[in-house]
Amino acid sequence: MSSPSLSAPERDLVGYGPRIPAGTWPNGARLAINVVINYEEGSERSFAMGDPDQEPMTEWGSYAFPRDIRNLAMESMYEYGSRVGIWRILDSLADARIPATFFACAVAFEQNPDVARAAVAGGHEICSHGYRWEEVFHLTEEEERDHIVRAIRSFEQTCGKRPVGWYCRYGPSVRTRRLVAEEGGFLYDSDAYNDDVPYFVTVGDHRRLVVPYTCDVNDIRFWNSPGLAQAEDFFLYMRESFEVLYAEAARGPRMMSIGLHPRMIGRPGRIRSLKRFFDYARQYHDVWFTTREEIARAWLERDAGSEEAGDA
Repeated sequence: MSSPSLSAPERDLVGYGPRIPAGTWPNGARLAINVVINYEEGSERSFAMGDPDQEPMTEWGSYAFPRDIRNLAMESMYEYGSRVGIWRILDSLADARIPATFFACAVAFEQNPDVARAAVAGGHEICSHGYRWEEVFHLTEEEERDHIVRAIRSFEQTCGKRPVGWYCRYGPSVRTRRLVAEEGGFLYDSDAYNDDVPYFVTVGDHRRLVVPYTCDVNDIRFWNSPGLAQAEDFFLYMRESFEVLYAEAARGPRMMSIGLHPRMIGRPGRIRSLKRFFDYARQYHDVWFTTREEIARAWLERDAGSEEAGDA
């Protein structure tokens, strides 16, 4: 008998395959682009937050800091994202008139409610990135369920409404998708990296929409080695990804995700890569910069239309 921690939903190694979904996005757009801001600052593991350990990943890479000493350097690197970096990103989005999705940790917004208010006022979507920036697969089922509920209630306080999307840190547990479905009120989750368009999965009695995310078009690679070294590297990678997806979208809709972290892309020497890409991609009039919620709603409407056509 397999261990409960190893029993997982069935894998789908086939997906759409060569049968790319046909058609376009709303208003005839062929490529949807979603900018994601991973807002985690203030909810990361630290002794200051009462955690038994602290984050190893910093601007210096993964540094083996002494286990019993508070890492003030690490804490200040994360603080840069909430104090400075997030405002650079928000200014860049406002200048380009682009809506984004916040993968926001509830506790991070509690620590800096000004950011929550600015995100909502700017027309950005708030997707739950969990109650804390934590590995939910280390939680018990009861703890994970409780944290889902806590996150929802927290966002209702800081943002004025609950999120309709869910995304875990790193990856979900084998039960996350079921717990999110059972809680209700969610249109989608993004706990997958396995496609360039949304798709449906069955979880018990629930049919769930997955809007997959990316870890390659992602500024976290500035903190990885080997990874991105200069802003130009990130711009070129975004442009190459865009051009391939845009060309493929001549046969059917495609989706591009761009993952950002305020403490990473928010640095002065990196932010221009984002601004340059916005200027470049906005030259194409059949590209749709949008939120994950709108992508999910468009895919659900598309699915409903196909079901009606099948019933006719």
